[in-house]
Amino acid sequence: MAIKQLTVFIQNKKGTVVSVTDILAKNNINLRALSIAETQEFGILRLIVNDEELAERVLKENGYLIRVIDVVGVKIGDEPGKLTSALDVLDKADINVEYLYAFMARTEKHAYVVLRVEDNAKAQKSLTDAGFKMITEADIAKL
Repeated sequence: MAIKQLTVFIQNKKGTVVSVTDILAKNNINLRALSIAETQEFGILRLIVNDEELAERVLKENGYLIRVIDVVGVKIGDEPGKLTSALDVLDKADINVEYLYAFMARTEKHAYVVLRVEDNAKAQKSLTDAGFKMITEADIAKL
């Protein structure tokens, strides 16, 4: 099962990111994972939140351009080499990873990673078959 990622297109200028996080905070929306990629003029803010539908609505109401896409969330051991193990599974299944970033939350034994891949279903099956636990929307709500 894929998880929902909000991709928010923002201007690359002072105060833009805090404006987005302020809107989310005022609507009781918790950030679970985030990534920012930028160029000279604009940025791409990728978010995993506890309430994707509300976040999408309130950000759109405030004039932000948003795209919601499915990504894969995988639970990996929090020790050296575990990310490599997961990525190796995808490599052997001929699945390209377009980008990845980590969740803000972690436990003593696990880390959580968001993966954007060409084929979510194939990636999930490959990772599950290799013994990895996939992250669901229900798991995100508990973080």
